[in-house]
Amino acid sequence: MSFSPLLKISKLICILKNLALYLQVITHFYNSILMTDKQLKILQVALELFAKNGYSSTSTGKIAKQAGVSEGLIFRHFGNKEGLLEAVLQLGEEKIKSLFAEIVFETEPKEVIKKVLELGLKMIENKEDADFWKLQYKIKWEVERYNEQKMEPVEHALNQAFLKLGYKSPELEAKLLLITFDGIATRYFLQENFNLEGIVEFLHTKYLT
Repeated sequence: MSFSPLLKISKLICILKNLALYLQVITHFYNSILMTDKQLKILQVALELFAKNGYSSTSTGKIAKQAGVSEGLIFRHFGNKEGLLEAVLQLGEEKIKSLFAEIVFETEPKEVIKKVLELGLKMIENKEDADFWKLQYKIKWEVERYNEQKMEPVEHALNQAFLKLGYKSPELEAKLLLITFDGIATRYFLQENFNLEGIVEFLHTKYLT
């Protein structure tokens, strides 16, 4: 069985993207090991205070006091408040890539879709994770940050899944599902008693039965 040059290139791009994500996950693992307890504490406190009081209203002095460190230590590790914000947001980027890895390395198309549909449930498996993501979303809304590139590996995996399943417009289906995911996450973190499980079950019926 032979493949056209375009198909070969597409498969090579897919492999390279998956490899890049794998390397990012490994980097996140080693970074988390190398980061000191004080650095982690600073990031945790900064995340909480930025989300609770707002980025502009939270000083590095307040963060240092609650974290039990000197303000100079914050500047030494993160440069300034903007650098600290970037580190907080990067923590979320790296954590979500770890969740994405299981999706992009899946080869069965329906399993890819299933794992994307259940991604929101994985993000809130325990209170610690749920609180982390809620705070991340609140900060991103305030500072108006959205890194669209972080979704590219998952969008590509979904595109390939819908293509294999014979959908007429796989690229648009992939984009629609990811936009739906973002909307569901926003509603969950903003609306009290939002029925996330019910929505996921409905999407299961729509895409997988």
